[in-house]
Amino acid sequence: MYNFGAILQNTPLWAAIVGWAAAQGIKILLTLITEKRFDASRIMGTGGMPSSHSSFTMALSFSIAKYHGFDSPLFAVALIFSFVTMYDAQGIRRAAGKHAQILNDIVQAHKMPNIEELKELLGHTPLEVAAGALLGICIGLWL
Repeated sequence: MYNFGAILQNTPLWAAIVGWAAAQGIKILLTLITEKRFDASRIMGTGGMPSSHSSFTMALSFSIAKYHGFDSPLFAVALIFSFVTMYDAQGIRRAAGKHAQILNDIVQAHKMPNIEELKELLGHTPLEVAAGALLGICIGLWL
């Protein structure tokens, strides 16, 4: 039979969850400080400082390294997964956000009322990705 209680003992899983939550919490705090408002969309939203995708995947990777070793094939797989995720966040998703901004400007300039506005905050700058990665590494090694 399956032991679902073992999930509660899975430290790398919890490190990843804490990494994601910490990054999302920092986004909320930064919005409060810089814009003087609470933005509930930052709880689950994409984009912004720091990258929660980077924090999530790097916390997982480095927690695996802590428990299984830096020479573990499992760590190698997790780290490559992290690099692909971070590349996507600062490359493809960031470009998609820029495209959405241009399309939104065109729709607004031509007053097209039946076209839904596209989400612009999708990807990350390299600094946001690096900050998320560093946060994730610290959490992965700490938990």
